[in-house]
Amino acid sequence: MTSPFEALDLAGTRLANRIVMSPMTRSRAYGTVPTPAMAEYYAQRASAGLIITEGIQPSPVGQGYVDTPGLHSEEQVAGWQRVTDAVHAAGGVIFAQLMHTGRIGHPDLLPGDLHPVGASPVRAAGSTFTGTAMLENVVPRELSPAEIEATIADFAQAATNAVRAGFDGIELHGANGYLIHQFLAPNTNQRTDEWGGSVENRLRFPVAVVRAVAEAIGAERVGLRVSPGNRYNDIKETDHHEVYPALVDALDPLGLGYLHISEWDRDLTLALRKRFSSTLILNPRNHEGVTEPSDLELIADGTADAIAFGAMFLANPDLPARIAANGPYNTPDHTTFFGGDERGYTDYPPLAA
Repeated sequence: MTSPFEALDLAGTRLANRIVMSPMTRSRAYGTVPTPAMAEYYAQRASAGLIITEGIQPSPVGQGYVDTPGLHSEEQVAGWQRVTDAVHAAGGVIFAQLMHTGRIGHPDLLPGDLHPVGASPVRAAGSTFTGTAMLENVVPRELSPAEIEATIADFAQAATNAVRAGFDGIELHGANGYLIHQFLAPNTNQRTDEWGGSVENRLRFPVAVVRAVAEAIGAERVGLRVSPGNRYNDIKETDHHEVYPALVDALDPLGLGYLHISEWDRDLTLALRKRFSSTLILNPRNHEGVTEPSDLELIADGTADAIAFGAMFLANPDLPARIAANGPYNTPDHTTFFGGDERGYTDYPPLAA
């Protein structure tokens, strides 16, 4: 029976344990460049087997939130180098999560005359905070085929920049209603060209992004996060039981470092587990809403290889040590919680008893 404190070989990268820090949007970049406070924040949590950073935009138009960091300029690379140096000095392993928000965002967040883009011109319900006001989301501009190819290249360049900045690898954010997810979901991808329509065509962009990044930095350094069936950011997936097994089948031969599932459906998790031959990191759904130490039982029973914690890592920077000692735990303050393992959001349907 596998213990959460056993080391894990992540396609050649050794993790000291199987307790993963989930990506959490913190909005502390103050102009898209990582700050010294961010280096301190991540270094404090270096006892995690793996740290996955907050979402990092691969290009200027990929930004959807205030004060989120990028990896598309030399100043940003230098800022992230300070973060990775601090984490490595503390003995940690850190992956950069690349997150293009697509239609989620607002022109007031973007430089110049940039406008949010998406798979199709379908507006997301809701509003975005621009730093001064909550403004209604806008209709995104549909990416042309040439712009799709350029966006794929942006992801690959950002991954190369991440390695230059000292990251041990990258995670592609294909979950929670952002650009990669927008190509997967039928309500946000209404294209009639080769990038939309059939399941095969809706897989084309995610697979192309993963392949380009794997070719740029090595597949063993690449993870993908998905959230099959997730309704966040106005996503409606009616065929996710068909889409995600097909996605995993298309990606498995590449030899990726890991698949990270933000879970909505345990049966589908188990089905994907059987199809994916590398490491599975699970951000599980449970009755409490936030990943708890009891969820580590999912490692022992073989459901996952590692478990991702969000809110508990905010409140307990030394979480692995506290788990080993059976507590005590600081209680996460959900009045200030944003992002993370997404259990701070209120639109998740309740689990059946």
